[in-house]
Amino acid sequence: MERGWRTPLLLVVLALAAVGCAAPGTSPSPAGSRLVYGLTLAPSGIDPHIDVSSELGIPLSSVYDTLVYRSEEGEFLPMLAESWDVSEDGTVYTFRLRRGIRFHDGTDFDAAAVKRTLDRVADPNTGSRKAVVLLGPYEGCRVLDQYTLAVYLREPFAPLLDSFSQVYLAPASPAALDRWGDEYQFHQVGTGPYMMRDYAPNDHLTLVRNPAYVPPPGIFRHEGLPEAGEVEFRFLVEPAIRLLALEAGDADVVGEIPPQDAARIETSEDLYLVPTRIPGLPLVGFLNTTAFPTDDLDVRRALVLGADRTQLVRTVFGDYSPVAVGPLSHNHTHYSSAVEALYPEADVQQAAALLEEAGWTMADDGLRYRDGQPLQLQAYVMTWGLVPEVAELLQAQWRALGVDLVLNEVTFTAALAAVAENRHNLIFWSEPGTDGDLLRSFFHTESIGVRNWSRVSSPELDALLDQARAEGDPQRRAELYGRAQTLIMEEALILPIRDYVNLNGVRRCVSDLRFDSRGWFPVLHDLRLSGSCR
Repeated sequence: MERGWRTPLLLVVLALAAVGCAAPGTSPSPAGSRLVYGLTLAPSGIDPHIDVSSELGIPLSSVYDTLVYRSEEGEFLPMLAESWDVSEDGTVYTFRLRRGIRFHDGTDFDAAAVKRTLDRVADPNTGSRKAVVLLGPYEGCRVLDQYTLAVYLREPFAPLLDSFSQVYLAPASPAALDRWGDEYQFHQVGTGPYMMRDYAPNDHLTLVRNPAYVPPPGIFRHEGLPEAGEVEFRFLVEPAIRLLALEAGDADVVGEIPPQDAARIETSEDLYLVPTRIPGLPLVGFLNTTAFPTDDLDVRRALVLGADRTQLVRTVFGDYSPVAVGPLSHNHTHYSSAVEALYPEADVQQAAALLEEAGWTMADDGLRYRDGQPLQLQAYVMTWGLVPEVAELLQAQWRALGVDLVLNEVTFTAALAAVAENRHNLIFWSEPGTDGDLLRSFFHTESIGVRNWSRVSSPELDALLDQARAEGDPQRRAELYGRAQTLIMEEALILPIRDYVNLNGVRRCVSDLRFDSRGWFPVLHDLRLSGSCR
């Protein structure tokens, strides 16, 4: 079975060897050059059309090319689509595709292949968790000719180009989809610079260079084929072993290095640090607007004012993370600086005054009471990303204000159960994303019961998010998202904590490591190896 798709590749390799030359534009690459890349999460599945993990994109963003490419500056560039246009009413996107592109199995890339992928994502039987959401109000698509495809929407959906720049909607080989069915995640076939060789869950995933790859113009910094002939991804789930793996030479690149280990890397002669800022929802604490006592706006504002966020971030994350100021990170395309003036720094006196006005008075035991009831909050704390450390420090800060923060350390499933039963006052989360539509999934009334963990239902906020989603003018969209961010902070729906920064440890035999506009996915095509790392 497996031989079927590898045969065309073998023929390509033999053909290149026979003529004694590399593919057009190829620069010489050291034979056997091999990179080992540490992954920090072992997802339950890695089919990009089905699964949701950011971790799957680290290897697979090099297996697949996407229709459009989002540059680090946020510009959309042609990748598998040569060009596109959008109808005046914003409901029809017409893509004209590159010709002469082949999937790794040797089959042609064309409009029918894109349609096959989108049909698969939209099919409820596929069970897509993220890709189908990225399609928004998708109605269907139609092949206009072999290299032209029209995508139809029920209503305008401005984030669609951002969606098509993500690996979750990347075109896959129809032949491979048909052949492997439910086992496709183990045999993924795209058009990218690397081909998937094998995948053993919880152990490793290996990519090999695609010798027939034709890079799209203007995307990569280096011409020709990628330098690393093979990239093995290993799962280094335990934070404590990541630095050890680098120091021992068992891995060449490892992400999500703990801050205390990052400081050690900065003094190393063999390693260096690549901090990468992740755009999206920062690490925030959602304040529940429908559970006592955080259903009182004065209480929520007091909690935000009473938290010394700079101390939280510096103590837990060192100097590696900016202090967050709102629901979008500073480096997000739709970030609004207007939120910076709302809670510029901690103000315990003002926080105490707000609580007094709300009827919460300080008692001899150092806690505040109203009508004999203590000012007590229930926080549900998941164990990822140093969130427990943040919660413990916040507990101490709010205790000085007279607030009793009860910490319930739980799994993700238990946290969702607490949210479903409206037992939480505070829950922490962070989410990567490059379009402002991210806000809709957390603050729109329709998201209550899903991810609207503040449980806010605001007609004004809903209208802003709906208008921004449908607005085709980029400047007007930015204005709408700016007003939405201000409203979110005026209503104290979240406690912003830190902009997420992924600390990557790298051995010095690796150079030119950079990441795409989302910050998580390395551009393997561009990295260089000094000789070979191994």
